[in-house]
Parts: sequence; structure tokens; C-alpha cells
Amino acid sequence: MKRIIGWIAVLGWIIVIFSFSSQVANESNNLSTNVTEIVVETVHKVVPDKEFDIVELNHYIRKNAHFFLYLILGLLLMNALNENKSLLKKYITAAILMGGIVASSDEFHQGFIPGRGPGIKDVFIDISGLFLGVIIYSLLIKKYKENF
Repeated sequence: MKRIIGWIAVLGWIIVIFSFSSQVANESNNLSTNVTEIVVETVHKVVPDKEFDIVELNHYIRKNAHFFLYLILGLLLMNALNENKSLLKKYITAAILMGGIVASSDEFHQGFIPGRGPGIKDVFIDISGLFLGVIIYSLLIKKYKENF
């Protein structure tokens, strides 16, 4: 049952990723602009005179969204794959390959969304986040095994 729940979480997260990618350009930009405004307002509470290049900041927020969505996917894939916590190296490769397929197909999918397009740089950002998620999971499992 635990394994099934793990794969349901992976599938659910892939649906989340593809739902963001399915947003037309204006809708996607509005969402990231809203997040950018929240970040600016929050920083201004701490540093009131801080100046921002909103366009540049919005770009970084969009790219970080790619990174963190796939970081979570990496964690979820490792959790679903690593059933017995002993074949970690085998599952690292599988998780990165599976996540890479998701990232590539997600960017391909964006080519069919009005105002959006696929970007190879985004695939690399996605895979970087995925890789960090896999590494974090692996380190946590290694630490867990050392303590028990």
C-alpha cells in the first residue's frame, strides 16, 4: 500500500507540473508576476529602500519555480522507487532518467500552448532541481540507515 501511495504522489505531482505548463503565456506570466510582487512586498518589510528590477526578478522566480517543482519530483520519485532502502544507487539512476523524461516531455508539451515554447535551458534547470532532490533523499536515507 505504501508503494502505491508513493506512485500516486509522483503521478499527482506530474499533473501539477503539467497543469502549470498548460497555462497560456499571459496566465503563466500573471501568476509569476503575482509571486514576484509578494516577494518584493515581503523584502520591503525588512529592507524598505531596496530597489528591484521587477522584470529580472520575475525571470528568476520563474526559473526557480522550474527548479523547485522538479526538486520535489526527485524526492517523490526516489521515495516511490526505493522500496527497500538498500539499492540506492540503482534507484538514483532510474529517478534521474524518469524525471528527465518528464522534463523533456513537459517542455515539448509547452510547444503547443499559446504564447509558450519549449526551452532546452528549462530542461537543464528541471534536471538540476531533480538531481538535487535525488541527492537530498539519498543523503537522508543514508543518515537514517546510520542511526538505525
